[in-house]
Amino acid sequence: MPRPETIETRRKRLLWRATHRGIREMDILVGGYAAAHIHAMGLADLDQLEAIIALPDQEMLAWATRQEKVPPQHQSAMLAAILEFRP
Repeated sequence: MPRPETIETRRKRLLWRATHRGIREMDILVGGYAAAHIHAMGLADLDQLEAIIALPDQEMLAWATRQEKVPPQHQSAMLAAILEFRP
């Protein structure tokens, strides 16, 4: 039976995923935000970050460059902070 994932292991896994998204700009934006804040994130924040990481790069890039508005179902304080983050 596999061991449950520790919070530190989860943080490391999510940080890796945030910095290896596929589009370099999103690696920098999402990964930079994660690197700056992940150490203080609790389980609920990590759940939210994981959901954001699962969003398509092209959509997030359009939101970050303000070519499109973030749809209501994706709006959150964390996503807004990521899209405003400047490394």
